[in-house]
Amino acid sequence: MSSTGSPSAAEQPQRARADEMTAPAAPPCVMVIFGASGDLTRRKLLPALYNLRRAGQLSERFAILGSARTPMDDEEFRELAGQGLKECDNGRPDPGDVDWVSRRMHYVALDASEPGAYEPLARRIEALDREYRTGGNVVFYLATVPQLFGSVVTDLAEAGLTRQSGGWRRVVVEKPFGRDLESARELNRQLLAAVAESQIYRIDHYLGKETVQNILAFRFGNGVFEPIWNRRYVDHVQITAAERDGVGDRGGYYDGSGALRDMVPNHLFQLITLTAMEPPISFEADAVRDEQTKVLHALQRFDEADVLRHAVRGQYGEGVAAGERQPGYRQEPRVPADSATETFAALELSVDNWRWSGVPFFVRTGKRLPARETEITIQFKPAPFRLFRDTPVDALQPNHLVLHIQPDEGISLAFGAKIPGPQLRLGEVDMRFDYVDYFGCRMSTGYERLLYDCMIGDATLFQRADMVEAAWSVVQPILDVWSASAPAGFPNYAAGTWGPREAIDLMNRGGRRWRDGGDVSRPRPPRG
Repeated sequence: MSSTGSPSAAEQPQRARADEMTAPAAPPCVMVIFGASGDLTRRKLLPALYNLRRAGQLSERFAILGSARTPMDDEEFRELAGQGLKECDNGRPDPGDVDWVSRRMHYVALDASEPGAYEPLARRIEALDREYRTGGNVVFYLATVPQLFGSVVTDLAEAGLTRQSGGWRRVVVEKPFGRDLESARELNRQLLAAVAESQIYRIDHYLGKETVQNILAFRFGNGVFEPIWNRRYVDHVQITAAERDGVGDRGGYYDGSGALRDMVPNHLFQLITLTAMEPPISFEADAVRDEQTKVLHALQRFDEADVLRHAVRGQYGEGVAAGERQPGYRQEPRVPADSATETFAALELSVDNWRWSGVPFFVRTGKRLPARETEITIQFKPAPFRLFRDTPVDALQPNHLVLHIQPDEGISLAFGAKIPGPQLRLGEVDMRFDYVDYFGCRMSTGYERLLYDCMIGDATLFQRADMVEAAWSVVQPILDVWSASAPAGFPNYAAGTWGPREAIDLMNRGGRRWRDGGDVSRPRPPRG
């Protein structure tokens, strides 16, 4: 101990920073990106590859082959798609790493409707394989519209491009994976008729976030939490995925989807499974996903009465958000003036197993809410009040543990402590851990870990076919009831508020409240 009473530098615990924990480089491969001229490639995929290069996690024998219908040569593609690289590192990317990625960017035009369309693609892959000595390893990334997922993979298989002879061939499929249970089953049938399940990587960028990945390490690596992670100590779980923005220029796409389809069977159900699953026998991909699938099968299915009581939908109207007047959903570009599409969804779910019997899981997601935040709150049962009955303490606040997923990744724990003074009074203390403070900051799009895992063949953070279908089977009855009747009173919440009053009531009727936005005295927003 130093003379000041503080630990000396030698005595302080070692804090491993993010840039000191670099994994080895992935194997050599060619990454083929379908839809390479699109927004996803420019804003997410290429910056993610730049970040992987910065971290030393890409092989020197790595190449990118973009493909789309637009005729371009390699240089034109580098100029178009490479715009995303200029925004890396807060607009100050390393010129050497930008050049490294850019030089590995190649392009081939492909119109799937033309006979022999995949022959130029096959020739270009073979040429890049020889040039970069990738050993025949190829990742096919489908950054296309969802309607093309099945046909592209079928065409790749018919062209012999998914055949694994010497090297490996893997297919990455973006969400949405189907728009209901039947379409998800049909897409699975198409994919599995063309490639093996082990070759399919169904990607969900939420699982690339550090806090999501940390749920398993936090639960199963700390002896203090796992023993109380059950119905005996937990009162309820609430998961919020809130967005401050509206639909912007995505109104045409979003109006055919809605909040339930867009967020619940993928993002939010993934968070539920990681929160509620039993300890796997190992961290092997299928061992983890087996336990996640059990949770999805344990979620109680709704009948019509359940949907009316335990599911809430909403649509934002005009309001004030971020200090500015915002239009309603029906006033957004490419949205019908009488649209019945929900921009908010909240559900009360039950996990029908031994660990979670009687513990409700509340989920909500929506647009034009007061904040952009995604978090999981584990609220514990309150301590008995009896000991405090003759003190100034008039209520005991329950403890809650919050896993902050975005925008600020970290974990916080709230508990009661005595307020200094002669009387026994309790105040709530919030202990918080932030990734950026403890481990340092590494620029991330959320895709880095997932792309790297695909290259090394680790499917832990990717969904299997049975997981996708199990998730849709929970959502399907809600879709059926909602599609059979037009919602009454849309819009039913103002932009900049925490959703419709019914979502507040969903929690309040059990004596609970959302961690944020639970003000039951708030007036109902105008309808119209």
